[in-house]
Amino acid sequence: MNAIEIDKLSKTYLGGTRALDKVSVDVAEGEFVALIGASGSGKSTLIRHVSGLIAGDKEPGCCSITVTGKKVQDGGKIAKSIASTRTGVGVVFQQFNLVPRLSVLMNVLAGLLGRVPTWRGMLGLFTAEEKQLAMRALHRVGIDQTARQRAATLSGGQQQRAAIARTLVQGANIILADEPIASLDPASAKRVMSILSRINEEDGTTILVSLHQVEYARRYCKRTIAMRAGQIVFDGPSHALTTQFLREIYGEASEELVLPDADDFGTEPMSATA
Repeated sequence: MNAIEIDKLSKTYLGGTRALDKVSVDVAEGEFVALIGASGSGKSTLIRHVSGLIAGDKEPGCCSITVTGKKVQDGGKIAKSIASTRTGVGVVFQQFNLVPRLSVLMNVLAGLLGRVPTWRGMLGLFTAEEKQLAMRALHRVGIDQTARQRAATLSGGQQQRAAIARTLVQGANIILADEPIASLDPASAKRVMSILSRINEEDGTTILVSLHQVEYARRYCKRTIAMRAGQIVFDGPSHALTTQFLREIYGEASEELVLPDADDFGTEPMSATA
């Protein structure tokens, strides 16, 4: 069964800019798929459509997105049932989206807001069992010792791990990660990717992650989807994305997809607890 189904998705902004051009792609349950592309290729726009944050063009037979059998949008209209669908879809953003003044624990507990009564969520009233669930999630990503700290005191890598823990508490069976390592140093980036890989392997969680450097795709994801100018130009095994092949696809723009020290990047995933 497919976890994500995208059919003929197009997005045209005011002024005529075509951000997505009839994109069709499926992601099977349990897959860990990388989405790569140079700046402006449409990968972040695609993820925002899958999460139901924005709607595609209003064209006949266009722009159908389904996750776990539930409609997200169709024909340029967001499904009325999107709120319930989102409870099973965790989104990890580049800028973490934590509340700086709140504790790490409270930020992670926010993953339950779609599942607990609204009044409890607004008052920040969570049961002991729910707090234990959050602590277990923080332990899995290796930052349980920071639970009582304000989120603002964490490093960028720690904040991103807290954001991932929030999706674990949410109980998401799909994680959409939009450039989750773009703001991180190399060591933190590898740690975050290793954690996502482990969640995929241990929980069977479907993960679609947009990345700016192909080395991380080759190292952690068996399948990569490459985008250019709003279209899919490659969909296949990550190991096939050699530097030469990327040059053929992207030309000079391929330089921003390859790390300067790519030859020294290594092939074995780093431990999440490193």
